[in-house]
Amino acid sequence: MLRDSCGYAKIYIAVGYTDLRYGIDGLARKVKGQFNLDPYEKNVLFLFCGRKSDRIKCLLWEVCPSRFRGQ
Repeated sequence: MLRDSCGYAKIYIAVGYTDLRYGIDGLARKVKGQFNLDPYEKNVLFLFCGRKSDRIKCLLWEVCPSRFRGQ
């Protein structure tokens, strides 16, 4: 679930359609290769639209701080 959009540093919307069968790794490769952006930048949301305009897939890198505390 996505939070309110005002919490993101940047939001990128891919123009055109994207094959929504891509998984996380495929979308990250697309962001890196086609758009020359860092898919692992924190608080940056990437949005992709499929052929039908009623479906959207997003890519967001979040770090869970509890994993670094040993919990």
